[in-house]
Amino acid sequence: MIGMSDNPQLAEIAALVGDPARSNILSALMDGRALTAGELAYAARVSPQTTSGHLAKLTDARLLALEKQGRHRYYRLASPLVGRMIESIMALAAEAPPRHRPVTPRDTALRNARTCYDHFAGRLGVGLADALCAQDHVVLADGGGEVTASGMTFLGELGVDLADARSRRRAFCRPCLDWTERRPHLAGSVAAALAQRCFDLHWVERERDSRALAITAAGRRGLAEVFGLSL
Repeated sequence: MIGMSDNPQLAEIAALVGDPARSNILSALMDGRALTAGELAYAARVSPQTTSGHLAKLTDARLLALEKQGRHRYYRLASPLVGRMIESIMALAAEAPPRHRPVTPRDTALRNARTCYDHFAGRLGVGLADALCAQDHVVLADGGGEVTASGMTFLGELGVDLADARSRRRAFCRPCLDWTERRPHLAGSVAAALAQRCFDLHWVERERDSRALAITAAGRRGLAEVFGLSL
């Protein structure tokens, strides 16, 4: 029988993520971008000195990766697996007994469209997954997914870089449980490539100091015409 003592890393990771300041740091990096220690101190709502200690622990545990550019130091999530873990915890937390808290415009924006590491989540992410599945371009099942031949053609014509997506050392296509919609959105390298194409087309824009996304006028037209999606 496997006990907790047989997997001490589980307890260590849980303790790291369970700290409020560190969870704020990880959440701030869920949009896939790299941020400075100062930016993360603001997100964590603690002093720069305290943030430095948290960043060291998260980096040592390989939850964060450090990038240096000249005198500047940037932190990002170490891998898509870390982002998947955070999103899964959020989905589990959403099943907990509700606590009364007024819904804010920020909450509404996150539920409508946001990034989940490097792909889309919220109503936008789930809507895209539903549209692709309805057109038989993508098949999603528990734990896995597949882009069909028609899907490869469809995404290629849209300008999605499928060659680059296939070259990445990660799952190509899989479902990811959306913590606000309680249904899967599309994840994997193909979802990341689709998200990047939407950014390149200026269909979506990042909101400042949030992983919420704003859908532009061009995006509303494009999503409606290409995917039959209205948000």
